[in-house]
Amino acid sequence: MKEIFDKKAIEIIRGFLKASQETIAVAESVTSGFIQAAFSTAEEASQFYQGGITAYNVGQKFRHLRIEPVQALACNCVSEKIAQEMALHVCDLFHSQWGIGITGYAAPVPESDNKLYAYYAIAHKSRIVDTRKIVSKKGDSVKIQLFYTNEVLSDLGRCMQNAVNSHE
Repeated sequence: MKEIFDKKAIEIIRGFLKASQETIAVAESVTSGFIQAAFSTAEEASQFYQGGITAYNVGQKFRHLRIEPVQALACNCVSEKIAQEMALHVCDLFHSQWGIGITGYAAPVPESDNKLYAYYAIAHKSRIVDTRKIVSKKGDSVKIQLFYTNEVLSDLGRCMQNAVNSHE
C-alpha cells in the first residue's frame, strides 16, 4: 500500500521535536484533520504531538483560536493572516512550542473564484517562522487535502532541519 502521508518528513519532525524536547499542535480547516492524523502515525507520537483542532467556520475559529472576526468574515476565513493567527493560538491552546495553522479551499466555490489554494503558517515560541500559499490543480477534494497536508509536513521538516543546521 502506498503511504498517504510523507513518512520521511514526519520522522524528521519527530526526531527534531524529541531532541529539542518541544511539542507541536495543529489548527486545521481545509485539511480537516489530516495533519493531525499524520502526526498520530509517528512512533512515540504522544511524546511530541500535543493534539489539534479542526475548526471550519468563523464562529469556531473565533471561539477556540481567537482569530479576529471582522477580518475573518471579510476573507471567508482564508488568508495568510488567519493561518498565522491559527498557528499562534493553537500553541496557547495546547501549551506547545510549535504550531501549524492551515485554511483554504479543497473544492471550487464562488468565494475562492473557483480556485483551489490554502494558506498555512508555522509558529515557534510565539512568532511566525514560515508562512506560505499552496496552489492546487482541480481534482478530488481528498487528494487535494492530502497534497496540502504533505506540503506542510515537508516544509515543516525543512524548517526544522534548517534550525538544526544553523546551530551546528
